[in-house]
Amino acid sequence: QQYPTKRPDGKLPYRIVFAESAMYSDGGSFMDHDVHNALEKHGFTRVGGEWFRCTVDQLKAVYIEVKNKTINRELRKNDFTMRPEQEEAVTKTIQYFKSMEDEGRYKTAKFLWNAKMRFGKTFATYQLAKRMGLSKVLVLTFKPAVETAWDDDLLNHIDFEGWQFISRNTQLTYEDSDKTKPMVCFGSFQDYLGTNENGGIKAKNEWVHTTNWDLVVFDEYHFGAWRENAKKLFETEDEDAYDSLDVEKYKKEEADNAFNESFLPITSTRYLYLSGTPFRAINSGEFIEDQIYNWTYSDEQRAKQNWTTPPANPYESLPRMVLMTYKIPDSIRQIASQGEFDEFDLNVFFSAEGKGDQAKFKNEEHVQKWLDLIRGAYLGTTTDDLKLGGKKPEMPYSNTQLLSILTHTLWFLPNVASAHAMKNLIMQKQNTFFHDYKIIVAAGTSAGIGKEALVPVLKAMDEPLLTKTITLSCGKLTTGVTVKPWTGIFMLRNLSSPETYFQAAFRVQSPWEVDLEASRKEIMKRECYVFDFALDRALK
Repeated sequence: QQYPTKRPDGKLPYRIVFAESAMYSDGGSFMDHDVHNALEKHGFTRVGGEWFRCTVDQLKAVYIEVKNKTINRELRKNDFTMRPEQEEAVTKTIQYFKSMEDEGRYKTAKFLWNAKMRFGKTFATYQLAKRMGLSKVLVLTFKPAVETAWDDDLLNHIDFEGWQFISRNTQLTYEDSDKTKPMVCFGSFQDYLGTNENGGIKAKNEWVHTTNWDLVVFDEYHFGAWRENAKKLFETEDEDAYDSLDVEKYKKEEADNAFNESFLPITSTRYLYLSGTPFRAINSGEFIEDQIYNWTYSDEQRAKQNWTTPPANPYESLPRMVLMTYKIPDSIRQIASQGEFDEFDLNVFFSAEGKGDQAKFKNEEHVQKWLDLIRGAYLGTTTDDLKLGGKKPEMPYSNTQLLSILTHTLWFLPNVASAHAMKNLIMQKQNTFFHDYKIIVAAGTSAGIGKEALVPVLKAMDEPLLTKTITLSCGKLTTGVTVKPWTGIFMLRNLSSPETYFQAAFRVQSPWEVDLEASRKEIMKRECYVFDFALDRALK
């Protein structure tokens, strides 16, 4: 209002990056001067009149302090509350833990959250610990890439002021921590439960094993990292082949290999298991109904549809998922049809040999036809196509609406060689259509481990509204990570486990909102897509 608005070009030389209501959380209103005073108390420099030198996040933190009439010493920028289902999960878990304690069976108290991606498992876990007055929490994961989520929620939310976060990536160590304050220690199974060359506990991790933890959390529980059949994988952290955990030959071992906390060289009285796909654990009877809280995609979308309570709908930004299945024309699929029912084998179809720039599909001619097919340029016909006539299904890159949505996609391929072969094929001159897309190969050791593999993807996206990307993976970035601009995933490999299928599919369901002026947000992703070219598998 104060700035002169008459300018030669009619444009303002600023944009509003933060605008909130000047209402206390308990009613009543405050002035801008109250925020100015709070900024000065925290040591921010006034640089003339009502201008201060600070970041937007620092301003948000000071605003929260004024609004809630509290002291936000650590300048935390988040103050959201739990959604109804998170509240329900925390309440049910506390009731179960207390019932076990009353019955004198506390040493075996374990609870499972079967909660889909975007449930907010990290935030709800911390709220559970806080409500129960727990001060020593150990989080064990098979996917170190999820550390960012555990770190951010604890260190940026107003509810956890004073809590400490310790991992191998933090400067704070267990020895230097304040034992009078609550702490969360985060680590991977590979590190904390790994052994030295003599088979003993690693010296640097002795404190993990000698501490009596108030709560032990197993994140990404579907990996079954403690099972004998996963031992090799558990030691190598091979993200490009993790589906081998669940191959058919291990199914008979499941009952015998169900996880038993008493064999864990870590002591606690409470165990919380987190997974979006704990199918085996549930089917094997490892948890009874009283020990499980369920929150599925269907529950989420139902809540989204039925939300009537002000203020805004908290589920609005969670996109609807659309599964599109295709039967590949006979003229393309015959090269990879085999078995009793003449099933189309994706791993055979997309098999490749060679490394890096030299990688090449064994059936390159047919894969090229498939690339033509998905952009609607394949001219081969079959009797099935003729029968369908004008009802032929829309292909991902030929439908105008889909084309505008699928600016950033993930292609899930059989192995490292096929990922490189796909990039090499796409870059050939006959595929000029795809040359508008930046191609990232997130496969193999050169792509990095865990969250390291995320960096090239985000760098290629840069400003996602202005770029187009295709990420090629055979395991990396398909569980435990969030890439907001991904709007579609192409399932181009056989998978022996539904866990792997759904973990990968739900990568594209993360919300994508863009900040507009005056702190308004625009939802960029109303729908997201799973494209499956193995019709029988998808139906199964």
